[in-house]
Amino acid sequence: MSGQGTIIKIAGPLVVAEGMRDARMYEVVRVANSKLIGEVIELKNDQASIQVYEETSGVKPGEPVERTGLTMSVDLAPGILTSIFDGIQRPLELIEKESKSPYIARGIEVPAISRTKKWDFKATVKPGDNVSAGDVIGTVQETTLIEHRIMVPPSVKSPATVKSIDSGSATIEETVAVLTDAEGNDVKVAMLQKWPIRIPRPVRQKVPSNVPLMTGTRILDMLFPMAKGGAGCIPGPFGAGKTVTQQSLAKYCSAQVIVYIGCGERGNEMTEVLTEFPHLLDPNTGEPLMKRTVLIANTSNMPVAAREASVYAGITIAEYYRDMGYDVALMADSTSRWAEAMREMSGRLEEMPGEEGYPAYLGSRTAGFYERSGAVECLGSVKRTGTLSVIGAVSPPGGDFSEPVTQNTLRVTKVFWALDSRLAYKRHFPAINWLQSYTLYAENLLSFFSKEVATDFMKNRERALGLLQEESKLEEIVRLVGTDALSPKEQLTLEVTRMIREDFLFQNAFDPADACTSLQKQYRILRAILTFMDSALPVIDHEDFEFNALRALTVRADITKAHLIPEDKLADFDALELTIKEQVSSLRPVTA
Repeated sequence: MSGQGTIIKIAGPLVVAEGMRDARMYEVVRVANSKLIGEVIELKNDQASIQVYEETSGVKPGEPVERTGLTMSVDLAPGILTSIFDGIQRPLELIEKESKSPYIARGIEVPAISRTKKWDFKATVKPGDNVSAGDVIGTVQETTLIEHRIMVPPSVKSPATVKSIDSGSATIEETVAVLTDAEGNDVKVAMLQKWPIRIPRPVRQKVPSNVPLMTGTRILDMLFPMAKGGAGCIPGPFGAGKTVTQQSLAKYCSAQVIVYIGCGERGNEMTEVLTEFPHLLDPNTGEPLMKRTVLIANTSNMPVAAREASVYAGITIAEYYRDMGYDVALMADSTSRWAEAMREMSGRLEEMPGEEGYPAYLGSRTAGFYERSGAVECLGSVKRTGTLSVIGAVSPPGGDFSEPVTQNTLRVTKVFWALDSRLAYKRHFPAINWLQSYTLYAENLLSFFSKEVATDFMKNRERALGLLQEESKLEEIVRLVGTDALSPKEQLTLEVTRMIREDFLFQNAFDPADACTSLQKQYRILRAILTFMDSALPVIDHEDFEFNALRALTVRADITKAHLIPEDKLADFDALELTIKEQVSSLRPVTA
């Protein structure tokens, strides 16, 4: 049902219209003569407050507001992958053509996915088969990397029977199957589904995840691992490397589908993403990375209100691919800009402000977003599982982790990768502080690491973390009285932790040989460093021992270059560990 109201107030992205008594919350409307896209966010009597997703300059009181009767939804169909959308799922390429200039014109309405392109639909069920909501009834090869699974819509009353289904070439709006639902009604099924962005897609149940989301970044995989289907956050001040870390995760993590949301970040950063991603190759297949990626660009100079829509649109698309049974990873850069948009809209609505001016519902909105992650049993009569991992960057002002957005995020995420400006100034990247960061997934992943990598994987991890914590204590003593006041074992601890920091935790995201490291190789590099320590412990206690001799060993340089050993030559680490034992043992003084 549609109707019309009249604008009585404009305050930036907020428009108030009267004559909207029958409007619904979150209904999409067309604002003013320019037909700007907006969404109802508050109703009082016959007045509706509307957040407009386009620039409102020039809009005047008295202009009309047209109701559409629809809630803000996204199109879900083959053709999503490889696309670059704005915050409300309009393809930037089509917007540019329609605008006839590089600048986005207002009031443009373009389809999110092509309605004319033909896709080769292959039926996987036959007439007479029984199906349930969520069952796969056919497939489309969307890209060379991803098979798009056409599912029975969740709204179909189950069990249903396939009345007819045809393989062949079809557009996303053409009927590919007819089902008879549990009430005897015929339901036409096309490849296109629409889903409201604020409503999580239904699943059978959430399940525990005991498989890590491998990122190729050593400090993350070894010290602070995240499970597939987990939720994590990367807070950090300006210049600490949030965007580069997010981009590295998008390139190398073990998810099958990537959804990258540039939410309110600087336009030049998003430009780098948009120009770089189409030329990147998937390290696992050698195919272009874009073939399994969706990009949503809503930069800081684009309308503020669309930031909220971009976050929800991105996670709805991610849920759709999760429901097909894929491992999906969503990167949101950054949720602070989304929270700032909420604060601006809340202020214009004259709501009671909470801490630091953020709305009182900041915590519930943040929780609602991150809780859409998880490992799930998908809907359908055939059991299949999918995972949705959500990693949100947070940009606290001045790097203050006690501010509301960071604190509300920490309440609902189980992985905290804290970026440190001091490490960034020292050019240590990724600048993740190993003393502040933590993971709550380590226990869940214990059996995986023990079985798939090595039985002492977690033991070595705990040992490395313990050494790094011990180093922070010893540094206080060294600053006061110098290194010579330390015992030989404490001096060895400082030397080994320096090797862990410089030879293991430091990683160059722009070096093809160093940007991504497998779990097996990570384990072997750390084990080589710990072997150095274990070999040195019996040697250092002798009164004639000099530490400079230990530092001068040629095998130290071999350990520094261990990250360059190819993945297919991990057996070289056996020779490295043997050399370490021989050279360190050679320093043992000969007793009379």
